[in-house]
Amino acid sequence: MKKGISIIAKELDALKAAGVYSEERVLTVPQGSLIDTVDKKGVINMCANNYLGLSNNEELRQTAKDSYDRWGYGLSSVRFICGTQQLHKDLERELASFFGFEDAILYSSCFDANGGLFETILTDEDAVISDKLNHASIIDGVRLSKAKRYLYNNNDMDELEARLKEADEAGVRTKLIATDGVFSMDGIIADLKSICDLADKYDALVMVDDSHASGFVGKTGRGTPEHCGVMGRIDIMTSTLGKAMGGASGGFTLAKKPVVDWLRQKSRPYLFSNTLAPAIAATSLKVLEMLQRDTSFIDKINDNTKYFRKGLEEKGLDIISGTHPIVPVMIYDEVKSLEVAEYLLELGLYVIAFKFPVVPRDLARIRTQVSAAHSKEELDFAIDCFAKAKEKFSL
Repeated sequence: MKKGISIIAKELDALKAAGVYSEERVLTVPQGSLIDTVDKKGVINMCANNYLGLSNNEELRQTAKDSYDRWGYGLSSVRFICGTQQLHKDLERELASFFGFEDAILYSSCFDANGGLFETILTDEDAVISDKLNHASIIDGVRLSKAKRYLYNNNDMDELEARLKEADEAGVRTKLIATDGVFSMDGIIADLKSICDLADKYDALVMVDDSHASGFVGKTGRGTPEHCGVMGRIDIMTSTLGKAMGGASGGFTLAKKPVVDWLRQKSRPYLFSNTLAPAIAATSLKVLEMLQRDTSFIDKINDNTKYFRKGLEEKGLDIISGTHPIVPVMIYDEVKSLEVAEYLLELGLYVIAFKFPVVPRDLARIRTQVSAAHSKEELDFAIDCFAKAKEKFSL
């Protein structure tokens, strides 16, 4: 074995010896609230980003099937060569309209949307002021740019203001505040009202990654800008079609038309990655139609979230408080978190332990996620399983 490979192999052995090596669990059925894995049948799924329960929705499945007959399977091209169908332009228009922006541009994922944003619109004359708990895609996207970088503690507006002042003192040209709309490991919603107020005060742009909010947070599912009352005040929003909005893949960036036009000219993931599959574009259009038809899916996820959070609190579990369907059950110890997850699977509850480097050291947790697809009986079962784990592991 070559030296470079042997070094990696030893690092893997060290993870296994420490009891923190993670393996994939293989599903043998479509995504849903009740699933089968290779090792366990009929388990309640509490760890999917399937917030609205649309990943296996019958109406979306039929829309995808119909799209194959009309638009084909794939396009074998990037957008600017021959990878743009009317579907893609329609989806971009409808996304911009739904979320209240001038224009939209599609990417193969939100990771790509973030990866292709910062280096495209910022130079070494500019600065990014970023929340310390931002998603890895924002972190990596910022690293690709030559802009100056400033960090502030999670949702700490005093620190954010101090960083804005430092950027001004450094004489930067453009200041861009970057934040998750919902911090995915904690289910905490960003204080967008205060962020926008500071952005106005210091003439800064505001960028929000709303992947864990688009389609279901806010009264009509328009995300954290709607929830926080700042629609129209966010300059750039990135998000995904791969979570609540169908759960397949695809991402997008929303902004003023000049920003989107510039991304079409210069954003590398857009220019060099294959176009979004026609079936995903078609079903995403159907999702937007469904969300505007009524709020039944949103109402259900909100009801389920309140019910599940209340149930865990009554059992004495240590959870991060909030209103979001991401409900972290804190374990703290990394090895114990893996043991708890395995025990819960034995009981029939499918959850995943999150540990360093996904979360900070000594803050390991079981991140549960509620879906509109969950029945009250399934949520009761999950609550009871956690109660048993609390007793067994002294949580």
